[in-house]
Amino acid sequence: MDASSKAPDFGAKAGSHNVSHAYDGLVARGDISADVNQKKITCRLDQLIDDLKETHLASKKSALGWIFGKRGSQAKIVKGAYIWGSVGRGKTMLMDLFFDLCPEPKKRRAHFLDFMADTHERIHKARQAGEKDPVERVGDAIAGETRLLCFDEFAVTDVADAMILGRLFTCLFRHGVVVVATSNVAPDDLYKDGLNRSFFLSFVALLKERTDILRLDSPTDYRLDKMSKEDLYVTPNGAEAYARLNDLWAKATAGKTTAPASLTVKTRRVLVPMAAGSFARFGFADLCEKPLGAQDFQAIVRAYHTIFLDDIPVMNRARRNEAKRFITLIDTLYDTGTKLVCSAASEPDGLYQDTIGTEAFEFQRCASRLVEMRSDAYLTAPRHLHGVEAADGDDRAVAE
Repeated sequence: MDASSKAPDFGAKAGSHNVSHAYDGLVARGDISADVNQKKITCRLDQLIDDLKETHLASKKSALGWIFGKRGSQAKIVKGAYIWGSVGRGKTMLMDLFFDLCPEPKKRRAHFLDFMADTHERIHKARQAGEKDPVERVGDAIAGETRLLCFDEFAVTDVADAMILGRLFTCLFRHGVVVVATSNVAPDDLYKDGLNRSFFLSFVALLKERTDILRLDSPTDYRLDKMSKEDLYVTPNGAEAYARLNDLWAKATAGKTTAPASLTVKTRRVLVPMAAGSFARFGFADLCEKPLGAQDFQAIVRAYHTIFLDDIPVMNRARRNEAKRFITLIDTLYDTGTKLVCSAASEPDGLYQDTIGTEAFEFQRCASRLVEMRSDAYLTAPRHLHGVEAADGDDRAVAE
């Protein structure tokens, strides 16, 4: 998901763009717990905002210098930040604070896989238009649009991505683009054991040269700390279950703005009724009573690490289309390690009440996965998005 900036104010008073002050405010309100490792990173992000302000003002002075016949000094290279560590340590929260507070007018926040999908599409169009070097052309265009790029869940698993990243980011950095990224792995472990990885190592060196590598090694998984003492599978459906999920949502998204969102999948849009950071909330009807399929669910898990799902009903053969979509949804969540918080009419083994048909057989696997997805082992495991590349065709998971 991309996010655009509000009108910038590089002349704002000191402290108004201070990540560490905003972090302290969240701690004081009880929205988050104080963490010395997170605090250290907020101080580095404060410095990055100051560096961006300084170079912005310097560029204005340089422009005036040329007008009045004076040569400007060489532009300062601003190093970005690559924040890595285990899941749930607050990496995305810190980057989002930085993004919201940074007054840079040309800024963009995106999930890294979505950014790369968009980039490949632009390269394809440039190649069709006869560009001799489509990667360079697209890099120039991105740099013209954006000075600050913030990437969530930086991960390289696809050989097509690996082979263009060096050239693309060389172009971006040459134009002065600053990168801030979160990742579950250190730069040296990106694309580990990947095909033709030797060609990828120059990008790793470039990334380490142009970003400060910041390890967030807090001992606590804060996502689980907020919810692990609660049962994340609430049953039966009803007012109490709805209130329980509201409470879990409030705990999980504390300090984040909740608003509707949408995702683009090919030529259609998938609506997200409630989104806050990397959390999304849907009703069963939003995902399983509409003509959605695997590609739509893959887009959702690329954008959100935790899914809230209200009002899962008991299904039978008369509702086999909804059951098929639900099975596909759970398979997608499970295969990528995406977390699920839900309310349901019954325990997993009672959600499908027919014993004939392929859905009855497939639901046995689905019920088993729903049970496993409540386990500590599943909840503490990192996500793995290598399995969510778009499949051929347009499977909408309808069982006719």
